Amino acid sequence: MQINMIAVGNKMPTWVEQGYQEYAKRLPHEYRLILKEINPGKRGKNSDTARIVRDEGQRMLQAVPAGAYVVTLDIPGKPWSTEQLAKAMQRWQQNSQQVALMIGGPEGLSDQVREQAQESWSLSPLTFPHPLVRVIVAEQIYRAWSILKSHPYHR
Repeated sequence: MQINMIAVGNKMPTWVEQGYQEYAKRLPHEYRLILKEINPGKRGKNSDTARIVRDEGQRMLQAVPAGAYVVTLDIPGKPWSTEQLAKAMQRWQQNSQQVALMIGGPEGLSDQVREQAQESWSLSPLTFPHPLVRVIVAEQIYRAWSILKSHPYHR
């Protein structure tokens, strides 16, 4: 199963890239985690933010592999425990589907992306910096995998 993390933003700080890579490389091939960065729209003092978010959403949807199961990461989504994430990953693998985890930019996800989602996952009611979300999600996917495989990491 391939899990595609489709995230708005590029040129991340080194600690973000290192944190993401640390967990992505720990996953076995059957749970490959692939990061697809979407260039953010240019923001300025008088930017049309709604248009920027809409454009980012279109580019995000273009990056979704055909037939992939789309999951948004969004504050109004459903909060999952790590065990619930493990069950979701097991379900995704049993359905032989690629997964697209959608992480928006500073203003969040476009309505188009939300409409395409089969599920919406909330990491927390808190707002996290978008670069940090990449690291948190990669770690949680690794932790959920460790539960599925009875690996000692989760303990």
